[in-house]
Amino acid sequence: MNIALMPLPKPDRQNQFLADHAKLLLDSFASLTGKALIDPTLSAIEQAQQLFEAPFAVLSHNTAPDPIFTYGNQMALQIFGLTWEELTQMPSRLSTEPIHQAERQHLLTMAIRQGYVDDYGGVRITKTGRRFLVEQATVWNLLDEAGHLLGQATLFSHWIFLD
Repeated sequence: MNIALMPLPKPDRQNQFLADHAKLLLDSFASLTGKALIDPTLSAIEQAQQLFEAPFAVLSHNTAPDPIFTYGNQMALQIFGLTWEELTQMPSRLSTEPIHQAERQHLLTMAIRQGYVDDYGGVRITKTGRRFLVEQATVWNLLDEAGHLLGQATLFSHWIFLD
C-alpha cells in the first residue's frame, strides 16, 4: 500500500490538520524511537495541529518508485520555500542537489533496514537553489498497524544556510 497517491490538502482546521496522517507520522516515530514528538496526551487533532505548527521541520514521502512528498509542516515549507501544492507534487529526491542524491538514497535504504536513522546530516536545497546543511536529523519508516511500509519521514531542527 502507498500513502497519498493523490495529494493531500494543506492541513488546516477544516481537515483537522490531517490528523490521520499526523497520527501515522507520530505513531511510527514513537514506535521506532521510543520518543514522542508531540505530547501524546493531547487529542489527535491537537497533536496534528501542533505538528503542523512545530518549530522543527517534518516531511514525509510515499513509496512510489520516485517517492513524492506527502507532507511538510509549516517550518519545512518555510525552509524549502515551497507552497503546500509545490511540495506535494515534488519528488523528494529533488530536495537534494544531484551530486548528493546517491548519499540520500543510501540513507533512505539504511532507514528501511533499521527502522530509523538518527543524527543524520546532509546538504539540501530550497526551491530557489539556496543550499543548507541539515544536522542531527532523524529519518524513520512510516508503518501501518500491520507493519507494512507506507513511506518515510524526516525530522530536523538544526539547519544552517550555506549561501
